[in-house]
Amino acid sequence: MKEEFWQERWASGRMAFHEDAPNRFLRTHFSVLDVAPQSHVFVPLCGKSTDLDWILDQGHRVTGIEFNGAAVDAVFARRALIPQITRVSDLRRLSAGRLTLWQGDFFALNEIDLGPVDAVYDRAALVALPQNLREAYATRLPALTGTAQQLVVSYSYDQSQTDGPPFSVPEAEIRRFYADHFNVDLLASEDITGPLATRCAGKEQVWKLAPLRY
Repeated sequence: MKEEFWQERWASGRMAFHEDAPNRFLRTHFSVLDVAPQSHVFVPLCGKSTDLDWILDQGHRVTGIEFNGAAVDAVFARRALIPQITRVSDLRRLSAGRLTLWQGDFFALNEIDLGPVDAVYDRAALVALPQNLREAYATRLPALTGTAQQLVVSYSYDQSQTDGPPFSVPEAEIRRFYADHFNVDLLASEDITGPLATRCAGKEQVWKLAPLRY
């Protein structure tokens, strides 16, 4: 991924998918994953999302990855945590208690360093990537996480109405990316709200991806 693109977005404050409160779909639908207490939840391209706080407050262990160093640092500052910082190859690893955040490129993270994952929460990863990178991401994520179940938030709108991110990722694309490895279930579909709603009309959708059992 192009680091310069994301650093410029953060520097200019053009992060239309950042929310100041935990996502409503996360709060409503996380329970469908039925994860045990203290499960390991992976949040790709996590930014400084307060969704991380909400999942931690449910008693789980959370790992995220994010390009922007200021966003990563902001999460620990918000929770009054002083992280242990190590360098692992091209990534910076910050960890305190049940929270671990990797700073760097998602595609540089490997399975050994991430460890076993019980669930993936993807609100701002798939929709953040342009079309030429989405398929590579959707292929890499199940391999990285051992085909862990996922809760995915996406948008469906006329892409000609506005530039992403967040990009439109309609149902057909979701199913094309994931149906070979997961049962794909639409849990909710509601009108887009927030800053994106001022630029386009469409739907914000939430999906449960449950791994296929052969």
